[in-house]
Amino acid sequence: MPEGCTPADALHNTIELARLADRLGYARYWIAEHHAIPALASPAPEILIARVAAETSTIRVGSGGVMLPHYSPFKVVENFRLLHALYPNRIDLGIGRAPGGTPLDSFALWRDRAHYPPPDDFGQQMVELIAFLNHDFPPKHPFSQIKVSPEMPGGPEVWLLGSSMWSASAAAQLGLPYAFAHFIEPGPVQAAISHYRANFAAAKSGLRAPHAILALGVVCAETDAEAQRLLASARLFRRRIRQGDVRPIPTVAEALRELGPDAAPIAHEQTGEYPRYVVGAPERVRDQLTLMADELRVDELMVVTIVHDHQARLRSYELLAQAFALPAR
Repeated sequence: MPEGCTPADALHNTIELARLADRLGYARYWIAEHHAIPALASPAPEILIARVAAETSTIRVGSGGVMLPHYSPFKVVENFRLLHALYPNRIDLGIGRAPGGTPLDSFALWRDRAHYPPPDDFGQQMVELIAFLNHDFPPKHPFSQIKVSPEMPGGPEVWLLGSSMWSASAAAQLGLPYAFAHFIEPGPVQAAISHYRANFAAAKSGLRAPHAILALGVVCAETDAEAQRLLASARLFRRRIRQGDVRPIPTVAEALRELGPDAAPIAHEQTGEYPRYVVGAPERVRDQLTLMADELRVDELMVVTIVHDHQARLRSYELLAQAFALPAR
């Protein structure tokens, strides 16, 4: 949510960007789940997915992701089977393990507060969720009697999201496609994706070979200098978040003023082997993204563009689509 805008403005901006991404030829549009953070306007991705899918025609729409520890796997499956019934073969169910907020937010979300913190049973939750989706409980399991509604051929595409070796290993063991959130925190991106590919076990139903997304920050503009200027808002936002300050995205002028000497270009900022943000003119961004995708052997790139000016955000995605010669719809 940019400073000076309302949450309603931010949500309408999201819908406008989704329409543009659909026309430009992008493959997926994912919506995150964050709680009690004024800078981020979506605590319920399944609601916004329904609206975005209605406003678009071809692009896949999904969660990036549903924070499963807060919820019943059965209820999550019901929500996304309903979305699949409304928009067949266009819904992605991205699942995350992180809380999407502070420990206090998680406590407020948790139903059984007498046993807080809850046990870490994320692996069991994932197995249960997949079993509900695939009608795959053993015959003697009580849940095998449950008929998940609405029942339609096929189902949402399940993804495991993460930024660690744990998530890479879990995605490989479960035979799921894997999205690595490189833009969030420094992480072992090369080791994680290599481990996922090397240890992938094909599931009984669904994915037969590993499939990986690399998600990272991108700011694309007509010139390198303009892209670096726009990036200042994201840089200050990131610094504030680390300090517990969750105000909306600042203007470029405010960011440059507050960052001071720290506002130097960071296009080559390294966190481990690879930068989390790729910034510059279209050709520079395209070449760096292509190099990373080739070296890491990822199947798709997913980009998030955090800038204050909504028109500059739209233009960034437009320039990127042109640089990669995406087939416009």
